[in-house]
Amino acid sequence: MVGLRLSRRARKFLKKIQRAPGKYELQEAASNIQSELDKRNISYDEALTLGNIIQHRADQFVEDDTIVYAISDRDAYRRTLELYLRDALLTRTEQLLLWEERRRLGITEQDHNRLLEQLLAQWKKQGKKVNIDSFEAPGGGEVSA
Repeated sequence: MVGLRLSRRARKFLKKIQRAPGKYELQEAASNIQSELDKRNISYDEALTLGNIIQHRADQFVEDDTIVYAISDRDAYRRTLELYLRDALLTRTEQLLLWEERRRLGITEQDHNRLLEQLLAQWKKQGKKVNIDSFEAPGGGEVSA
């Protein structure tokens, strides 16, 4: 795979991301990147690359379970997961579709579990309850989301 060559503007964002002391600063950088993308000052590929770096960097902070919203593969997966959780039921079929989406986007099981826990915590704070079906994996072991 050939690495993406970043523009000067994108490299400046990369430096800010690398120096960010917390999730708030990462979210601020993500918002600025979105603005620059909207103005067409950086390309979508650059924004996606920077967003993936922001998500990776946000994982390094253990201060709380807040979600950093940035243009990234993980954010695309989060939106899909929120869509499936909207009816407060995560069916077996939806879990299989999520597994395929994780495979396509390169989202690890650990990232999925962390994101699911964060979303469920947000829903619980709002007084909502979500039911998650469990099912038997083809090898006989139980799989859950």
